[in-house]
Amino acid sequence: MLVELSIRNFAIIKEVTISFQKGLNILTGETGAGKSIIIDALGLLLGGRASADFVRYGQARAEVEGLFELPAGHPALAVCESIGVQIEQDGMLVVRRDISSQGKSIIRLNGQLITLAMLRELGPWLVTVHGQHDTHMLMQADKHINWLDAYGEQALGAAKQEYSKLYASYRRTKQDLEHMARNDRELAQRIDLLQYQLNEIEAASLTPGEDEKLAQQRKKWMNIEKVYASIQDAYRSLYGDQKGMDWLGHAMSELERVASFDEQLTPIVESVQSAYYQVEDAVHQLRNLSYQMDFDPEQLAEVERRLDQIQTLKRKYGKNVDDILEYAATIQDELDDMHHYEDRLLQVQSRLQELAADLAVEALELSVIRRDCADKLAKEIEQQLKELHMERARFAIDVRQTTDEDGVEIEGVRRHIDANGMDQVEFLISPNPGEPLRSLAKIASGGELSRVMLAIKTILAGTDQVETLIFDEVDTGVSGRAAQAIAEKLVRVANKRQVLCITHLPQVASMADAHFLIKKEMSEMETMTRVERLSDDERVIELARMLGGAEVTTKTEEHAREMIMLGRERKAAH
Repeated sequence: MLVELSIRNFAIIKEVTISFQKGLNILTGETGAGKSIIIDALGLLLGGRASADFVRYGQARAEVEGLFELPAGHPALAVCESIGVQIEQDGMLVVRRDISSQGKSIIRLNGQLITLAMLRELGPWLVTVHGQHDTHMLMQADKHINWLDAYGEQALGAAKQEYSKLYASYRRTKQDLEHMARNDRELAQRIDLLQYQLNEIEAASLTPGEDEKLAQQRKKWMNIEKVYASIQDAYRSLYGDQKGMDWLGHAMSELERVASFDEQLTPIVESVQSAYYQVEDAVHQLRNLSYQMDFDPEQLAEVERRLDQIQTLKRKYGKNVDDILEYAATIQDELDDMHHYEDRLLQVQSRLQELAADLAVEALELSVIRRDCADKLAKEIEQQLKELHMERARFAIDVRQTTDEDGVEIEGVRRHIDANGMDQVEFLISPNPGEPLRSLAKIASGGELSRVMLAIKTILAGTDQVETLIFDEVDTGVSGRAAQAIAEKLVRVANKRQVLCITHLPQVASMADAHFLIKKEMSEMETMTRVERLSDDERVIELARMLGGAEVTTKTEEHAREMIMLGRERKAAH
């Protein structure tokens, strides 16, 4: 659960620390006091997007820090372990997020830096936020299947996983078939183009690395005269009367003649001998090279022509000969595929038919399980609505299929399928006796939607492993007895989970285990939000304000005190 939330320099909050407790934590305050800012700050700890707009004006950075207590075996512990964050045996987890005035975000988990992707993997296991957005989602019939599948996750899990694998393979195969099903003219044009390119490359008879070897030859032939002249000069300097070898041989003879008289001369003699024989070998090589250097201008011209031909191919097919040859191999493979196009097309079509048959079986099984879950969920929601003073409302979940000529044949009919299966799900309601079941999105009022949403959340809370639930003004459009019923429903949820609830209803606030007042304070220099936990007497004043508006009277105080007393009695009964 969320033990403590600290916020500094966030929007109009200068510094706030809130210590929450188990059960029902109520947050109230005037409109614009900053209640939504608290939720925004908490959203950052769950992986929300950071923005420089969050940083309080004139400050370098905003800081949000949350302390969570996780029971043994909680899924969040496994997530922490998978991302390399150690949790002590007490199960305490500190999530901290700093946002600079440039919008950069730093995230730490128990002091260890983590990425936003890691936080987004962990966040959903720490807190679940239910707000007016959820109520809006009830207005979108295409989202209803997600609510049903969340309820039936345990029953649907294995079937849905198997279906998802098959559906992914089916989609890939279908895309392959669509890609192959190009018209004959485009295919023929592609074959002609590739065949022309392959013929052009093959006609050149390229060898790997040929361009580099030819470049070296060209460099040699273009400088042949300089090379020949230098070889001749070097040869004449080393060989002949009074030349290098002659003097080196004379030095070797003189040293050999006297070496026996002085041992220190022995290594010198050996060095001179070695140098003489090496120079002698070099002279022989220079002589042979000079004999071999027979320059033919036609050879240079042939090298130039070959390099021009390769350069033309480079402009079309690659930066060097190896790239050109690799490209030729690639288009040869593509041509082979095209020449066997009909065979491959039949193979892919056969594979698609096999997958469609398997997919039909899995979709049908998934639909059967989903219908069973829909019946159970509808009954549970109907019961919850009775407890929320919609005693005569009827609720149903319509699970239906639609036909699609391009769909999958299931029991002799081609059905539309998608990632969720072949079912389309829609919530139906009849709020009043004598009225037919109709789409929830079309006929439910704001108050009815709030109660339906709370009913669903109450049911899902029993299957959810998240310890902390936040209800952000889910009681919008509700008053009177329905408001009291919502309050009692929140108390029931709070018996199993920690609940944080932002509300404007005194009926809900009177049931609080901990009541926090959010208020805005303004001076000539600054505006800031404060959060205070209210004492029993302060709770009376706040409830009186919620009952009577700006003016708190003795009667509203008495009424508020009575509501708190009745709230305690009802909580004890639950």
